[in-house]
Amino acid sequence: MELITKYFPDLTPIQLEQFNSLLALYEDWNSKINVISRKDMDKFYCNHVLHSLSIAKIKTFTHEDSVLDIGTGGGFPGIPLAILFPETQFTLVDSIKKKTKVVQEVANALELKNVTVINDRFENLTDQYDFIVSRAVASATKLVRFTKNALKETGSHIFMKGGDLALEKAELLATYRTMKWDETPLVNLFEPEFFETKKLIILSKA
Repeated sequence: MELITKYFPDLTPIQLEQFNSLLALYEDWNSKINVISRKDMDKFYCNHVLHSLSIAKIKTFTHEDSVLDIGTGGGFPGIPLAILFPETQFTLVDSIKKKTKVVQEVANALELKNVTVINDRFENLTDQYDFIVSRAVASATKLVRFTKNALKETGSHIFMKGGDLALEKAELLATYRTMKWDETPLVNLFEPEFFETKKLIILSKA
């Protein structure tokens, strides 16, 4: 938890309480339904919470924004972002029912009124959003293709990815010639070794 307050020192008392509650909530649910790798739990705040919040170092969401988290899994990056931006509406979708059950229960326990959880394949969604976020559930080209109807004309994709993305970038820009790829190495933002190969990608209209 010290990592969160180190990089986000201006949290309100309510946000501090919510972030503090996350570990116990996920430990409890993970013992019943495995939604987070067990070996990751001892680095929960670094590998999951701070990683999710890296988006907030690049983009500040407002009360007018709607954000779709596709393939949310256990609720990342959606849940931490919803805590940080309580006036922004977040929709978290995953096709695996046991995962969306956990996410809904966590959102309820934290009293997050700005979170909607959907159990479905993200390509089936018909509503449109200002931002679509994801933590490496597929290639950028595939994610853009499957969500093109869910993104507003002025919207952006924000993807959290790792490793060498040169081929993925080339494929995306060859397929979608009007898109711009902005890449931020997270090692520039955070000190822990976990972030050395992690990157944040923003895709928008060029």
